[in-house]
Amino acid sequence: MPIDHLNPPTGLIADNVVGFARALRAAGIPVGPGAVIDALNALRVIDIGNRADVFTTLESIFVKRHEHALIFAQAFDLFFRVAEDWKHMLDSIPLPEHAKKKPRPASRRVQEALSQPSMTEAPQAQEKELRLAVSDKEVLQKKDFAQMSAAEIAQVTRAIAQMKLPQAELRTRRYKPDPHGLRLDLRRTLRGSLRTGGDIVDIRRLGLIDKPAPIVALLDISGSMSEYTRLFLHFLHAITDARKRVSVFLFGTRLTNVTRALRARDPDEALASCSSCVEDWAGGTRIATSLHSFNKLWGRRVLGQGAIVLLISDGLEREADARLAFEMDRLHRSCRRLIWLNPLLRFGGFEAKALGIKMMLPHVDEFRPVHNLSSIEGLIEALSSPTPHHRSLIRPAA
Repeated sequence: MPIDHLNPPTGLIADNVVGFARALRAAGIPVGPGAVIDALNALRVIDIGNRADVFTTLESIFVKRHEHALIFAQAFDLFFRVAEDWKHMLDSIPLPEHAKKKPRPASRRVQEALSQPSMTEAPQAQEKELRLAVSDKEVLQKKDFAQMSAAEIAQVTRAIAQMKLPQAELRTRRYKPDPHGLRLDLRRTLRGSLRTGGDIVDIRRLGLIDKPAPIVALLDISGSMSEYTRLFLHFLHAITDARKRVSVFLFGTRLTNVTRALRARDPDEALASCSSCVEDWAGGTRIATSLHSFNKLWGRRVLGQGAIVLLISDGLEREADARLAFEMDRLHRSCRRLIWLNPLLRFGGFEAKALGIKMMLPHVDEFRPVHNLSSIEGLIEALSSPTPHHRSLIRPAA
């Protein structure tokens, strides 16, 4: 049934559009108030009884990037399927073909967004939630990832995506035009003098070029690290999204390069792609074998130009021997900084008693905990610094 073309949609229709826009924002699609107004105005000129027309209209307004199309389709299907007050929009007319396909991994975020209490709670409950937001955030900063509920992990994931990521830069030997540079740009200076009959009026200068330091991450995905792996992958995806010179490798019993998979713009799509190409997820640990594969096949390709290596592992090696110390030493000599991130440091009385940890520890520049948001923020601060903040304070136990 066509609506009145003289008046904008009101009542339940407008409420549903506003609620749908809120769900899209929670799912990661940027939808501002201007887009909501445009959507309400567009619904005035179509038949809102035709579900396909409504879908196409809202998609053309709310979706601005290709990677958001599938998330929008899943959100539309879920939101208006459960919106009992808008039954006239759920007729038998089918959706477009890409909306019929099996939901991609990114649709999980849509379901979480629609299940948030803020979508159904009364205004008083929302105000109470806002008052508790600050204290809850402080608790979340210190809480161990392994002790978090599914809702808290979702909050941490969003917090990681919003962090200001490291921008440490290395000074290269190449030059670029720089008015404050210390080197004379003779060619550009002489060329500029042709405009003044050979008189040098404007002296041009050159300055050194700064480039972001390459980051190489080696992430342990063995069973003992399973409670941390997904959040670390979210952090590495955020780094990869913000920087171009990032290489990521996963290892358990073998080494897998997932750099290309993590370059997907949507984080859930990236993580699903990583899991599909890894065969030893949550299995055993062979650190020495994996480091040997990395040093032999990838070291010269990705460790040039002052790379920073992040080794994320608990160090619980199944077959610790002299080969592990050799490969760690080789890795350390090939990079500018080697930072070992170990969740076991969350324990106050941690001592390096395991044989694998004893062999690895002498070959790292920094030994840091990485088990909560505060530790990740400390890592970002360390990566943003051109020099190490501190060396390892943990020594192998006697």
